[in-house]
Amino acid sequence: MLFGQVQAFIEVARTGNVSRAAEALYVTQPALTARIQALEKELGEALFVRTGRGVRLTDAGRVFLPNAERNDLRSASAGRLALGAAPAVSTYVLPPVLKRFANLHPRVDVAVRTGHSEEILAMVLKDEVQVGLVRTLRHPDIDSFPLYEDELVLVCNTQHRFSRRGAVELAEVGRERLVMFDRTSSYFELTQSLFLRGGVVAHTVMELDNIEAAKKMVEEGLGVALLPRVSVAREVGSGLLSEVEVVDAPPIKRSVDAIRRKDAGSPGGVVHAFLQELEATLRIRERRSVQLVV
Repeated sequence: MLFGQVQAFIEVARTGNVSRAAEALYVTQPALTARIQALEKELGEALFVRTGRGVRLTDAGRVFLPNAERNDLRSASAGRLALGAAPAVSTYVLPPVLKRFANLHPRVDVAVRTGHSEEILAMVLKDEVQVGLVRTLRHPDIDSFPLYEDELVLVCNTQHRFSRRGAVELAEVGRERLVMFDRTSSYFELTQSLFLRGGVVAHTVMELDNIEAAKKMVEEGLGVALLPRVSVAREVGSGLLSEVEVVDAPPIKRSVDAIRRKDAGSPGGVVHAFLQELEATLRIRERRSVQLVV
């Protein structure tokens, strides 16, 4: 009996509607139906019967519900979840994930520690956090699960001449006032490498120690910046910043993974529930990004 099956059963029992339950759990209706059917097969009993307005519990379903709720409480609705995340992940990716997770599992205490990817790796290895969310790293004692790819994009104030053009060459960017952030981060290294490979000397006018500060400087027209797309999506979408294509430069992408200690075993309980919500939120975000492009 898997946690996802029990969670699906409880949500359908609560809503009386398969479609609404699937929406609440961020899964497709066929996927949710498959979980219920697998649970019914394992129990050897039908748990729901269809009605004109949706579904209702059978006698067997009503008997099983208290056991399912107790199992859910032991598995994922109570306890503590300790996470480590790189700054861009904790600031721009985690909030909607944890909002959904907290609504579904209000008895779980969540702690989030932020640091550069190497620091988060050390926390995972020391068992200080259960899950790390970092750029792709290799270590013999961790398991990695790919999550998404982030990309550095050029952004500027909407009144900047780059905004009107929509596309520029790297040499032009090098001649602009450039706002940089966090010299110790991998993003800084990626930016420096881009200009070095292109044979361009960048004119840096300002260095900040975090993405948010760099973004605000660009909004105020103090320069242009290469920032993670995840960090500027809202501002670009609302018209506060303009994204500009650099036509003669390759995409600067960075993979983000979830990492766990190898000896931690398969994710279960609160960790399994969190990873489910994380994957579901990222799928929704990806679909919305595709819709905006189309």
